[in-house]
Amino acid sequence: MTQTPRLMEAMMALLPFLKRKEPDAPGADPVIAAFLRDYSIEVMPRTAEKIADFRDLLPAGTRVYIAHIDGTPIDDMVATARRLAQDGFQIMPHFPARIIKDRATLADWIARYQGEAGVNQALLLAGGIAQPQGDFHSSMQLMESGLFSDFKHLHVAGHPEGNRDIDPDGSDTQVMAALRWKQRFSETTGAQMALTTQFAFEADPIIAWADALRDAGITIPIHIGVAGPAKLQTLIKFAMACGVGPSLRVLQKRAMDVTKLLLPYEPTEVVTALAAHKAAHPDSLIARAHFFPLGGITANAQWAADHGAAPVKDHA
Repeated sequence: MTQTPRLMEAMMALLPFLKRKEPDAPGADPVIAAFLRDYSIEVMPRTAEKIADFRDLLPAGTRVYIAHIDGTPIDDMVATARRLAQDGFQIMPHFPARIIKDRATLADWIARYQGEAGVNQALLLAGGIAQPQGDFHSSMQLMESGLFSDFKHLHVAGHPEGNRDIDPDGSDTQVMAALRWKQRFSETTGAQMALTTQFAFEADPIIAWADALRDAGITIPIHIGVAGPAKLQTLIKFAMACGVGPSLRVLQKRAMDVTKLLLPYEPTEVVTALAAHKAAHPDSLIARAHFFPLGGITANAQWAADHGAAPVKDHA
């Protein structure tokens, strides 16, 4: 049956109302987006091998730390570094002092990373084991070795909530002494240094800690550890295993709220507060975010993209 022109016009006028309109995606907060610019993320060889192509997930040139857990073969570490470097990412492997047998082993690791993956960045730390397995027990000994002299970036661990392994009495005496040593090292070498922290869940104590470091004469930039989206149970397990301190109460409080117990944790609140502080105080030592993707690399990358970081690419 032929439609009359008037009837066709009426149907066309109704068409916009008949179509289902998808809601617009909320715009990212520019303050948060600025804080997330140049974020870094941490992977392990066993988690990295589950990702088909990191270029589908992370912004080009992202700094990717490779965590070296005790027992991980150096072959796996170097292979992961090589793969990520070939895909155009900046690679920063961990060098945990207490699992490195001796100077020859350290020199061999460095030579392999440099020769096979072009690595010129490293995170130097004591490591998560109580007793050294060889000649080294601290990041300062690694720095004193002279073997990192041609590295462009050397990062060391920061402890916003203190470190009971270093200061068993709960003070910050030894931690601050080590930081002053590292400050002098940064002033007398060509390495660009930063403090990379453990993840925490409250912004105010982190900000207070950063301010206290500046007041003490420390000028090393801080890359704040942020736990990526994860199930609450998963997050609490990692937080307790990693020695997260007072800010663990944020998760405990959330666990007591039945309305939030089954919902995934997202770092929106802590990142929003840190971003606002950085925007209001551009001279703060707090420089950028470093993500621990405890709920998965894909979920973390998507969260960052949703909040203004470079977008995650569609899979082919």
